[in-house]
Amino acid sequence: MNKQTGPLSEVAQSGESKDIIAPSLERRRLRAYALLLLVDAALLNLAFATAGLLYEGLWWHPRNMLAVQTILPIYFTIALYNESYGGRALGDWVFAAKQALVALLISAALLNFVAFYTKSNAQFSRVSVTLGLILAGIALVMMRRLVPMVIEKFWDGRTRNHLIIADEGPDFSLPKSITISAAEYELDPTSHDPFMLDRLGRMLQNQDKVVVSCPRERRQAWAFVLKSAGVFGEIVSEPAHELGATDVNRYEAQGRTTMVISTGPLNLRSRISKRLFDIAIAGTALAILSPIFVFTALKIKLDDGGPILFVQRRLGRGNQFFNMLKFRSMKIDQNDANGDQSTGREDDRITTIGKFIRRTSIDELPQLINVLRGDMSIVGPRPHALGSRANNKYFWEVDAQYWARHCLKPGLTGLAQVRGHRGATEVEKDLTDRLQSDLEYISGWSLRRDLEIVLQTVLVLKHDNAY
Repeated sequence: MNKQTGPLSEVAQSGESKDIIAPSLERRRLRAYALLLLVDAALLNLAFATAGLLYEGLWWHPRNMLAVQTILPIYFTIALYNESYGGRALGDWVFAAKQALVALLISAALLNFVAFYTKSNAQFSRVSVTLGLILAGIALVMMRRLVPMVIEKFWDGRTRNHLIIADEGPDFSLPKSITISAAEYELDPTSHDPFMLDRLGRMLQNQDKVVVSCPRERRQAWAFVLKSAGVFGEIVSEPAHELGATDVNRYEAQGRTTMVISTGPLNLRSRISKRLFDIAIAGTALAILSPIFVFTALKIKLDDGGPILFVQRRLGRGNQFFNMLKFRSMKIDQNDANGDQSTGREDDRITTIGKFIRRTSIDELPQLINVLRGDMSIVGPRPHALGSRANNKYFWEVDAQYWARHCLKPGLTGLAQVRGHRGATEVEKDLTDRLQSDLEYISGWSLRRDLEIVLQTVLVLKHDNAY
């Protein structure tokens, strides 16, 4: 555990893996989806306006434009759910065109259904609406054909990041992917070295797909590592029940079959909704609680003149390190940077103001800044210090499933906390109870549950185990 020595630790801290860290395509894709939404809206309006001009000689006729304005919200609702604006749609124009046409036809059918029952059919010209739908369909297909050309020109044809990890397994390759050697980067799926896992986590960050080619005896270890990292992972292999494969992909050009053994706990829509929830709650809380921030900062500074914030390295999503912020509650010369010693009820390291802010959980409030930074979430598994122990064992030594809790961003609060699993981990059960709650939260995530946990947290801010 000495983070100053050893080849894994040195490589992890020197940043030698930066050459294969993938750029984030997610924001780029979101901008592409938003632009495509706007372009589609313009195309549908232009199609119906043109239909009115061709049939009735009237450009932008109110009757035609009423029809398209009624269709648009229905079309976008269906298109968003049938993946017309998904990742596959950016790279496969035939799929994208098919899904867009399906959404358009269903929208037209629903428009006709509503118009029939509201007896408003007479307000629409059947010929103009039909012509508008035909022109809109042609425009949507042409736009889908154009999208891959634009992506090829400006994005070098890349809409996804694919990483292949070669670990002495069968040869495997994918177009526009990056292949690395596990041996060269000293990646060992059987290791519990947090520094190796941090380095691997940074390599896996922003990857849309990770494929590992390894010998049979290492497949299960890689399966667990990929699931813990919260990425879409595949292993080059014949089907094996013990790996818990969720799907099988065949690559005919390579003559290989891979098994999908991890997909990440949340899809893109869920990640977006959770992130928006985090920003809304954290931003509002910072504005409302700003007087408490100022008062606490002044009290800490006046108490002993030391720094206001305590910055500690914690394990986050994908087993990566991040700097977590807290109001300093311990004496300057007794801060425990690695969390080697759990805080006790009568801990003489805690300052006078520190006792109060720990008991009321005020010391955790600066983590709202971590949430806005994107290091943390409002709700999730609580991040632990590197030196945390239960019964004098590191947490991952108590239960190897410990790493699996890092497939989501750590939270300011969580299911374990509202159940009362807080404070020091004096015995192994203190850790396993928290771990069970964390894994339960991950497997059953929903935005509604996040909101429920936030409301329950308000009731347990002051707790017997908060010291």
